[in-house]
Amino acid sequence: MPNIKSAKKRVLVNTKKANINKSEKSEVKTYIKNLNALLDAGKIEEAEAVFAKTMSVIDKAVTKGIFAKNTAANKKSGLAKKLNALKAAK
Repeated sequence: MPNIKSAKKRVLVNTKKANINKSEKSEVKTYIKNLNALLDAGKIEEAEAVFAKTMSVIDKAVTKGIFAKNTAANKKSGLAKKLNALKAAK
């Protein structure tokens, strides 16, 4: 444990920020998991509604610094491909 006051504060702030980042990342994962479940079930209409919200949540995570820009782009691209492939199959 640090002895200097500013170092003690940094530990507290870093812990708090880590918990916030973990929560945000978990939220994104939950949206992606829900979208994948809908896609696997073949529910296109419901998946399209969740898709829009999922894209928004991913974009917000990027602006907050949770994900890098390219990581988010890869996630969004993969989900879009999956959705479009399901639409084309119907």
